[in-house]
Amino acid sequence: MTGRGPGCAGLLLAAGKGARLGTPKAAVSFGGELLADRGARLLREGGCDPVVVVLGAVSVQVAGAVTVRNPDWESGMGSSLRAGLDALPASAEAVVIALVDQPLIGAGAVERLIEARSVGAAVAVATYGGAMRNPVLIGREHFGEVARLAAGDVGARPFLRAHPELVTPVPCDDVGDPADIDTPDDLARLSRGARPPGVDPRRATR
Repeated sequence: MTGRGPGCAGLLLAAGKGARLGTPKAAVSFGGELLADRGARLLREGGCDPVVVVLGAVSVQVAGAVTVRNPDWESGMGSSLRAGLDALPASAEAVVIALVDQPLIGAGAVERLIEARSVGAAVAVATYGGAMRNPVLIGREHFGEVARLAAGDVGARPFLRAHPELVTPVPCDDVGDPADIDTPDDLARLSRGARPPGVDPRRATR
């Protein structure tokens, strides 16, 4: 399995101010790179092209990605998801959506979602311990409804709950960890397990 597939874009949501962390997460250094760079790299290495990063509370340069500013970022994740979907090229047949505050998710998860799409999945969600987390793949045929249902501080979740029959669960326990960075304690704890840029998480033991 290569994890590569034509027409699959990547979308990193990175607009928040990180209220509990005390600083915008996009500009936080983690494992030798900014979280925004790390998230974009995850999507690229997993097979997404192009990669769009939605920013808001802070502006940063993200290597290998197109950055889009969400002027309504304070309203929550829903507006950032809509801004990101609007910025995708018409050639994007699907999108893999990731969050900037889950830096230990591996590129292998992205590859598996794209592979699921290539064999017919309309929607694919990475699972860990059987629970649906991130990243999430959405086919273009559902972009409109995903955007319509995204509101406040929720993104694709209302769509996923409304259409469980469309969801293909993709186990990703062996290619990463979906733990979030919400507080300084989270950052310190996860940083102890961070891998530097260039280390393939699929080869790491956990």
